Amino acid sequence: MDHVDHILIVDDDREIRELVSSYLKKNGLRVSLAADGRQMRSFLEADSVDLIVLDIMMPGDDGLVLCRELRAGKHKTTPILMLTARSDETDRIVGLEMGADDYLAKPFAARELLARIKAVLRRTRMLPPNLQVTEVGQLLAFGDWQLDTTARHLLDKNGTAIALSGAEYRLLRVFVDHPQRVLNRDQLLNLTQGRESELFDRSIDLLVSRLRQRLNDDAREPAYIKTVRSEGYVFAVPVEIRESRQ
Repeated sequence: MDHVDHILIVDDDREIRELVSSYLKKNGLRVSLAADGRQMRSFLEADSVDLIVLDIMMPGDDGLVLCRELRAGKHKTTPILMLTARSDETDRIVGLEMGADDYLAKPFAARELLARIKAVLRRTRMLPPNLQVTEVGQLLAFGDWQLDTTARHLLDKNGTAIALSGAEYRLLRVFVDHPQRVLNRDQLLNLTQGRESELFDRSIDLLVSRLRQRLNDDAREPAYIKTVRSEGYVFAVPVEIRESRQ
């Protein structure tokens, strides 16, 4: 029997829950509902889901608190799509930094939500099997470098901070989360750009070049980011967790 994707909607607005549920079910998805964090936790103890749609503005534990909780526990790899008020730019950024996979501003069309759900699931399943995503707030060491995932910058062997652009940080984060595995350009593009994925795949090559410069990596004989002809790139060095920050 073919797998039917199971979506959990966590939102305190009953009308939104019911409207979204009805639309997603009509489009072939299995849907479960929770009105708050307590109901979400209870449901996840008893069943598994393929993706969680999580509203930020809820009484009690809000969506940001719940997202952090999910990413720190056994559901850390479950895709999360956050719903935000249109003006909540800060909450949107914080949610993505905490590990949400995408966001959608309210009010939204159910058709757009369905499209985003499908896109997030597709991106998630593009990953090679058995990859582990590091948790937020870790200091990750590789070669002569460390990546501070809280401050989002590089530290050289002397502890000097090297600033990264947002795109550089996202690409390096993908590499250190998936060391010593070949990732093709489509995977890198989707994992780093997300909703901006209309960028052409040549942009990944340019971004890799910039990142190699940051790492003082010789483009002709790179030690960190190696090119695999006709396949993509591989982060060639092992990665260790040197420090975990709560």
